[in-house]
Amino acid sequence: MDEREEKSKILIIGGTGRVGSLIVRASIKASHPTFLLVRPSTIVLDSWKSKLVNSFKREGATILYGDLGDYDSLIRAIKQVDVVISAVGHEGRSEVKGQLMLLDAIQQAGNVKRFYPSEFGNDLEQVRLVEPAKSMLAHKLVLRQAMREKGIPHTIVFNFFFHGFYLPRLGQAEATSAHTDGKVFISGDGNTKAIFVNEVDVAKYTIRSVDDPVTLNKVLYVRPPANFYTLNELVSLWEEKNGKKLERIYVPEEALLKKIEDSPFPLNFQLAIAHSAFINGDQTNLEIDPVVGVEASVLYAGLKYITVDEFLSNLV
Repeated sequence: MDEREEKSKILIIGGTGRVGSLIVRASIKASHPTFLLVRPSTIVLDSWKSKLVNSFKREGATILYGDLGDYDSLIRAIKQVDVVISAVGHEGRSEVKGQLMLLDAIQQAGNVKRFYPSEFGNDLEQVRLVEPAKSMLAHKLVLRQAMREKGIPHTIVFNFFFHGFYLPRLGQAEATSAHTDGKVFISGDGNTKAIFVNEVDVAKYTIRSVDDPVTLNKVLYVRPPANFYTLNELVSLWEEKNGKKLERIYVPEEALLKKIEDSPFPLNFQLAIAHSAFINGDQTNLEIDPVVGVEASVLYAGLKYITVDEFLSNLV
């Protein structure tokens, strides 16, 4: 039996998205037989995603056609694999309904050894969110509970903040880059640490855990030790690399809550997440219960990850 046959066959749903596409590439690179569930309309209507799917196919992935709204296509796809990874968005009710249908299909198919729900963010069971984030993300808890009640074997991955979204704007919800008018708005006093993880590393850790019995029915926390930063530290590091000072404008909690209340979506949502991380300290106050979760950077200590320092160096 060759290496490819020994590894789990993986189905990725949402494989044309930002995180999903990286999971696909990590799966292929790790020599897992890799399957993608792709909407037929994606190939017809989205030329960029069509090219992406074709590139995956050339790299060895198997393309299956269907979607979360087509139960029969889910069953057909699931029966061909050992592991299902969901990387779909959570923007609307249809996605929630579709993922509940996915859980039903996995349960009916009966062959899945492990399921990864579409999480890849903060552990919502251990954060203190304000509105609108609290209500908008509540469905993740519903999906998680349904998965557990159905007895579906699983691994849940939490990676907190993505490099690509937060670092170019130095943690600012409203900014589009670190250069906005020579100023940087800092939530709170800027001394609360948060965790920043590169999207490529999230994909690598996820795939690395697929056939690991230690992570079965556990939470995999991706918290690289070199990537814990306060906003003050982040700004100072950027100033050092860029050679320019930024004016730091501190936004106290009361003002931040008022800004959340007055802002439209998606800014109010992003500010609410910032409140959880930079005011409450929810990301770094979290303690891992070994019965429930494992630390990825400890479990896979030999896996090199991209540091905040390295990422910012590439932005200068």
